[in-house]
Amino acid sequence: QLVESGGGSVQTGGSLNLTCEAARWPYASNAMAWFRQAPGNGREGVASIYTGGGEGYYADAVKGRFTISHDNAKKTAYLQMNTLKPEDSGMYYCAATNGYCDLLSASFNYWGQGTQVTVS
Repeated sequence: QLVESGGGSVQTGGSLNLTCEAARWPYASNAMAWFRQAPGNGREGVASIYTGGGEGYYADAVKGRFTISHDNAKKTAYLQMNTLKPEDSGMYYCAATNGYCDLLSASFNYWGQGTQVTVS
């Protein structure tokens, strides 16, 4: 019910814009977030945002480079990623919750299948 798109392969310093559509999810979410997971690593929170508005919350590793946004009417979240680095590579997952907005995977109970980002 959460569908990510926009991943791909880019060179260091490049940009990607990820999209997460929740259009078929019948319940309004309180917050949406992006997580990522590289091979051999755990899933880490990248950015999150309350769907009602406000600024996003970011992991230190992406502050100033990534921007999360949400279109309430479209039930769609976005992650604009600029100045990408090889360490940004991994599978990026969209998540949603009716609960608290943070960067902890345990706080989110709805997940997409992921979209791959590779930076070389």
